Amino acid sequence: MTDEYDLESGPDPATFAAAAAEPDSDEEAVRSVYAVGVGPGNPEYLTPRGERAIREADVVVGFTTVMEFIEGQTDADLLTCGYSDEAEALEEFAERVAAGESGTAVAMGDPNHSGYQFVGKVQKALEREAPEISVRIVPGISSLQVAASRARTPMEDTEFVTLHKSGDLGADLDRLAAAADDRHLLVLPRPYDRMPGDIAAFLLEQGTEPTLETLVLEKLTHEDEAVHRFTLAGLSEHAGGNGRDDTPFSDLVVLVIRQPV
Repeated sequence: MTDEYDLESGPDPATFAAAAAEPDSDEEAVRSVYAVGVGPGNPEYLTPRGERAIREADVVVGFTTVMEFIEGQTDADLLTCGYSDEAEALEEFAERVAAGESGTAVAMGDPNHSGYQFVGKVQKALEREAPEISVRIVPGISSLQVAASRARTPMEDTEFVTLHKSGDLGADLDRLAAAADDRHLLVLPRPYDRMPGDIAAFLLEQGTEPTLETLVLEKLTHEDEAVHRFTLAGLSEHAGGNGRDDTPFSDLVVLVIRQPV
């Protein structure tokens, strides 16, 4: 299977996933595949509806880093993948679902917050093999919700921007900078070229107040959860590089920048 999109220039599979609303229940396709958000990693945050979709599936597809959190929840065949073999895993998944097996795709957190590229790829694979089968999202608890709780930044007063996706981030960064003067910011960084220090440095270049309270919330809900506190200027000292060794933070981070109350 070859994908017809180039994430540096488009079309983005997230656009495909968001092209139309899910059908009403009375218009539902004969069969459905579920795209389940598994939560931030702690199994206590996996919803009962998501757990059932995983447990009842014949085949489950997802990234290796996601599968390790749910492998004990199901006897299904697990099609694990990384970015290099994602297309092959999704092709096999679609072929098996088309042949009559029940299928579930899994993503970290809640697909509605940062998972539409993956949902779009699942949907595109199924369209090739079994266009009569719909994809239904089962929302999960996102690390963003946990971060907003820890930082006490109500979602209605917050601008959320995800940088945790492939492709050009210019429009997302512009939206972040435009909101930085009067709203809390809730950001999913991209490992490892747009990590918290890089985002802080970018905002300072755009004229954002350097003394804003800034939190890097790491590995939320896990046993080794940590909250690192800075000013925006202090965090910017960790800017630079594009590899794991160039940042003090893991890839499981959420950045929160608070407006003064």
